[in-house]
Amino acid sequence: MRRGLVVGKFHPPHRGHSFLIETAQGQVDELVVLVCERGDQAIPADLRAKWLRAEHPGVKIRVVDDILADDDSKAWAEYCLKLLGYAPDTVFTSERYGDSFARFLGSEHVCVDIARRTYPCSASDILASPQTYSRFLAPRVRSYFVPRVIVVGAESTGKTTLCERLAGRFSTIWVPEYGRQYALQKTASADPSWVESDFRKIAAEQQRLEDEAALSAERLLICDTDSFATMIWLERYLGRRPSSWPQRMPPATLYLVTDVDVAFVQDGTRDGEHVRKWMHERFVEELSATKTPFTLLSGGYMARHHNAVAAVERIVGCIGRSEGK
Repeated sequence: MRRGLVVGKFHPPHRGHSFLIETAQGQVDELVVLVCERGDQAIPADLRAKWLRAEHPGVKIRVVDDILADDDSKAWAEYCLKLLGYAPDTVFTSERYGDSFARFLGSEHVCVDIARRTYPCSASDILASPQTYSRFLAPRVRSYFVPRVIVVGAESTGKTTLCERLAGRFSTIWVPEYGRQYALQKTASADPSWVESDFRKIAAEQQRLEDEAALSAERLLICDTDSFATMIWLERYLGRRPSSWPQRMPPATLYLVTDVDVAFVQDGTRDGEHVRKWMHERFVEELSATKTPFTLLSGGYMARHHNAVAAVERIVGCIGRSEGK
């Protein structure tokens, strides 16, 4: 049985990486791909590995700590031997260090398109301008880079209407608030009391719906709330913060926070008029504490819409300038 090895950061995975892996898979009986994880990487290694597994079934994909200098081929060979427990028959790379790395491993080296003629892109190019190089990304990876505008705020502050109008203004799609649907079902259930697991379910489904919509969005996605906002709702209903909470991924490009300086409108289901100010302050406090970009939308609904459009246009403008590089 011939065994092969591919090592890389895949930050992010792109068509060039897939070409390398597919070439390797066609020449060996068993292929291991090591995804190198380092603390300063924006995209979690587990997510990169998940993308690769979806694209390359049958390949053994492992996440490993990136603890060595990139150009230290001897140390990397020793590290891989320790991780694998054997010397692979063949190492596949698209890098100049491939010959020395394979030699230290005692393996054959197959160099695959080192000039990047088949897929003229690099991970660093993609990170710098993902929209420019989106054609080199698998759909799940491409959707990660779709700019996401998240509208958050207390009850009856015009979030849903604003999302609808922004989606229309920018000819894109928007993601409704799943928590509202869940709350209606909860109220009608035999046990209408809230527990932490309810909010975790809401957050997970909200994120799933967002990621699913991003597959269809082109240059922009509008979202009515998100998993971060669900954490504030948990605090509102249970009177405490959760001990831990999943980090939203990818990070939002921009939050729009709707102020509470408009009249509260009762639609028959709302029960948060008395905590609107508190909730608004919590959104602003949390976003400020984490240095997350946000725009505060105050005043009448027309003013909010105008300011929201201006904020989103700045994002769209940045995308356009990036694409024009």
